[in-house]
Amino acid sequence: MFIRYTYLSGFTLCMLLLYWGCRSIENRMPATVDFNYHIRPILVQKCYLCHGPDASSRQANLRLDTYEGATALLKSGNRAIDLKHTEKSMVLFRINHTDPDMIMPTPDSKLVLTEKEKELLEKWIQQGAAWKPHWAFISPEKQNTPDKNKNPIDYFIDREMKNQGLTPVEEASKNSLIRRVSFLLTGLPPSPSEVQSFLNDSSSDAYPKMVDKYLNSPHFGERWARHWMDLVRFAETKGHEFDYAIPGAWRYRDYLIRAFNGDVPYNQLVKEHLAGDLLPQPRINKVEKINESQLGTLFFAFPEGTHSPVDIRKDEADRIDNLIDVTGKTFLGLTVSCAKCHDHKFDPISTKDYYALYGVMEGTRFSPASPHIYETKKRFETLKGVQDSLKDLVLLNWMDQFSKNKVMSNTDSVLGNFTGSDLNRWKSDGLAFTDETTLGDPIFNKKANLVGFESGKASSKRLAKGVFGALRSPDFIIDKNNIGVYASGSKGTIRIIIDNFQLISYPIYGGLTKQVDNEKMDKYLFDVSQWKGHKAYVEILPGIYDNHLFKMPKDAFVEVKYVISFNDKWFEPPLISAKWNPQKSLDSKKIKVYLEKKERYQSYFPDSTEFISSITDGFGKNSPVFIRGNHNELSKEKVPRSFLSALSTGKFNLNVSGSGRLALAEAITNKDNPLTYRVFVNRVWHHLFGKGIVETVDNFGLQGKLPTHPELLDYLALTFVKEGYSMKKLIRQIVLSETFKRTTKGMESSVKKDPLNHYLSFYPLRRLEAESLRDAILSVSGNLDSTLFGKSVPVHITSFMNGRGKPGRSGPMDGEGRRSIYVEMRRNFLDPFMSAFDRPIPFTTFGKRTVTNVPAQALILMNDPFIHNQAAVMVKKMNETGISGFTARIQWIYQRAFSRNPSEEEIISARSFYESLKKKHQGKDKKLLDEMIWKDFIHTHFNLKEFIYLI
Repeated sequence: MFIRYTYLSGFTLCMLLLYWGCRSIENRMPATVDFNYHIRPILVQKCYLCHGPDASSRQANLRLDTYEGATALLKSGNRAIDLKHTEKSMVLFRINHTDPDMIMPTPDSKLVLTEKEKELLEKWIQQGAAWKPHWAFISPEKQNTPDKNKNPIDYFIDREMKNQGLTPVEEASKNSLIRRVSFLLTGLPPSPSEVQSFLNDSSSDAYPKMVDKYLNSPHFGERWARHWMDLVRFAETKGHEFDYAIPGAWRYRDYLIRAFNGDVPYNQLVKEHLAGDLLPQPRINKVEKINESQLGTLFFAFPEGTHSPVDIRKDEADRIDNLIDVTGKTFLGLTVSCAKCHDHKFDPISTKDYYALYGVMEGTRFSPASPHIYETKKRFETLKGVQDSLKDLVLLNWMDQFSKNKVMSNTDSVLGNFTGSDLNRWKSDGLAFTDETTLGDPIFNKKANLVGFESGKASSKRLAKGVFGALRSPDFIIDKNNIGVYASGSKGTIRIIIDNFQLISYPIYGGLTKQVDNEKMDKYLFDVSQWKGHKAYVEILPGIYDNHLFKMPKDAFVEVKYVISFNDKWFEPPLISAKWNPQKSLDSKKIKVYLEKKERYQSYFPDSTEFISSITDGFGKNSPVFIRGNHNELSKEKVPRSFLSALSTGKFNLNVSGSGRLALAEAITNKDNPLTYRVFVNRVWHHLFGKGIVETVDNFGLQGKLPTHPELLDYLALTFVKEGYSMKKLIRQIVLSETFKRTTKGMESSVKKDPLNHYLSFYPLRRLEAESLRDAILSVSGNLDSTLFGKSVPVHITSFMNGRGKPGRSGPMDGEGRRSIYVEMRRNFLDPFMSAFDRPIPFTTFGKRTVTNVPAQALILMNDPFIHNQAAVMVKKMNETGISGFTARIQWIYQRAFSRNPSEEEIISARSFYESLKKKHQGKDKKLLDEMIWKDFIHTHFNLKEFIYLI
């Protein structure tokens, strides 16, 4: 009895020691308290609401977000942090007080400091209260990796595992590895032949060869383009009342696939998104003859669009806010939009920073654009050369007269006068209007005799019809009742764009657009009296808008002499007329040669049948601050356009004559920017491991999570820049690491110490994303159409999907067998299968998808007609292959569904299940009995964890 008691006492003592030992490890103070990793999180969560960056909510005029504020002399004569007399620091006095009126944080805030947090603050102050900028705003530091024979990724991961007392697990099986790599790199399962080839390859470089195969697969771009589409809130319709189409959205999707397959440098990709229309050397697809860089600007077209908003100024503010929000999160991992109404509560982003970017977006205009403009431009330049030569030949004796014919600059009443030789400060985008008027263009009769000169007007048919171009005025404030345009044309359009509102239509805004269908000059009158005080510009272009889709028939053109603004009576501004006196006869042979060339080149421009929703540069615009975010309460002073002050090095001037987008793109992609490349490599890590090194992939600000491996993150970011911003090189290095190749079953001791697997002692168990799950079903059933690119397949509309903007026809249930990325994504009619498996609703950036486990997922896999149909297709495929024998069929199913052969136990279990299904279907048509049994058998396997997860 005594012995037993002694044993129990010793055991109990050991348990107590172990318990308190664990507690001491958990609560142990670091030797040196680090501001970023120990102190800043406390201040952000417990102090910044009242003592942070936002002056509007700051209490007692005390700032704890800056060293200067925290050590400043207070009215009481004390300091929040007193470095000379630590014990007198008011921070320590208040956090340790017991009086509810004195303790900080205040009881009504519901925030409480733990004992460990108090001890950390005290030790930090005792050690000198060393202050650092937020870790994400400090430039990445070069990291040393002593073992040159080891993948640096494994060096950093293994070092941290050792520090945490964790043990790594063994490498996963070859079957698991090829399935993991295939799904993560291409979004598709490996084929049985690919699996067998890898299993049979016993060479030392078998794994790297397999990885390279999937990196170079054309399906790689489809997988990684879909990740990117989550960031830019990709959709093919605008949502809201009528779910209007976004022209060319599918072109953007194909652009992404080509970019990722071609390993376009990431800095180039970012520049194309923000300023692809402004790049001095755009990236041209030589096969399709399209301007890839221009396609990137569809990024600006993806915000939701409201039909007939009552307040279009607010509508513009909401759309620009979304652009700033998505730009900040996607490229910088910052919630810039939080500074719309006040200085950011936590991050060093001021309201002025927000409105400095607002001006950039406000100075950007939307415009149709032809994806084939590159090829058209080359032909157009040839035609222009012929026209210029012809004009030079004829105008030799009259050049002085016409070159001096310039009109006065615009006035409040004359918005544009095109009877002179130039475009009167208006911007000509596209090709049609060129950069000058028709003044002085020679007129010939059928015999090639000169009969006169054209008077001045802006003309889209100056060189040829069938060429796109737009003429747009500078911005102005509407201060008169009417705008008048003196114009002629056929199937041309004049629009008054107020507050950048594009979805012009009745019942409210229909009068702001007019079609020009009179080949004689006529007056086009716009009543703008109800929009006095709003900013606007006039847009004139050949072609028409049909339900907000721009079309340009071959014979479309528009010409305009002047644009005026008036209250009551139309008036004609001073016009210039072209006068000439016949001179000596000209060389008619030369003229005929030029005219024949001109006619031949004009025939090169057929109907322009396709246009994308793109952007063009407006005029430089600085925005006032919206007081408390209210667009009706503006600050007196305007904020110069600039990059974020916390990141700006001062060498990027956004305050230019245009929008400033190109300078913004240069600032974001600058190699010294501490955020851009950290954010991107972290996104790649997240997609490969299911969790980023920084878990909050869209928020690297003060409320974001701290990196689990900061040195590794810096190493990856710096290497990424050094390797030429190559995404494929980055992925390859990660996937070749031992860390990536570990099995998904962690050691019990490690799981207890690190239950969330922050330190990657084993590979995280991953569920397939919605698209991969659907594509896998199509692939294993044999119904996958692996064709790349092309217009989207209409989404399948079920009987439960109703609402405004419902498409006229439904797409096929199986999406024509195309991969999920090619199935139309309509905002008002989202695919139920995709939604059930957590594909995000496209309204903001989603770098990290929510992963739920809800009954709807099991129900949709059990009952969705698409799943049943694909199971039947797989049975048909199995029968067509001529596979007979129960075991052979089970092996065939397992090889396709799970990338492995079944075990003996699984074959026995499958036979038992088969027999139970046979009993279930007894009494049914014998001809169909076998197919029904196998259909149910396969359908069941679509629901198994091993099919849905990467095991």
